Amino acid sequence: QVHLVESGGGLVQAGGSLRLSCVGSGFTFSSYYMKWVRQVPGKERELVAAITSGGSTNYADSVKGRFTISRDNAKNTVYLQMNSLKPEDTAVYYCNAATAPSRYGYWGQGTQVTVSS
Repeated sequence: QVHLVESGGGLVQAGGSLRLSCVGSGFTFSSYYMKWVRQVPGKERELVAAITSGGSTNYADSVKGRFTISRDNAKNTVYLQMNSLKPEDTAVYYCNAATAPSRYGYWGQGTQVTVSS
C-alpha cells in the first residue's frame, strides 16, 4: 500500500523558514517524479516545485530563489526548504509522487503552513 506522509508545517512569521519533509513507502520512490503542491481554500492548486528521479528541479515563479526542493532516495524522502516566507505562502502543502512530469499520482495528507505578517 502506498503512503506519503508530510511533516514540518506550522506557524511562522513572515521572513522565517520552514522545512517540509515527505516520506514515501509502498512504491519505488527513486523512480518517481516528486512534487510539492499547495492549495488555498477556494483557489486552484499550485505546483510549487518538482524534482526528477535524477535530481533536476523546477519551481513556480512565485517561489524561485526562496524555496529549494531536494530528495534523498536512500531515505525515500523529499524535502522543501522554504526561506523568506511570505503571508501569501500560507496554504496546505501536499506531496505528490508521479510517473511523469505532466501527471499527478499518489498524494499525501497535506501539512498546513501559515505565515503571519
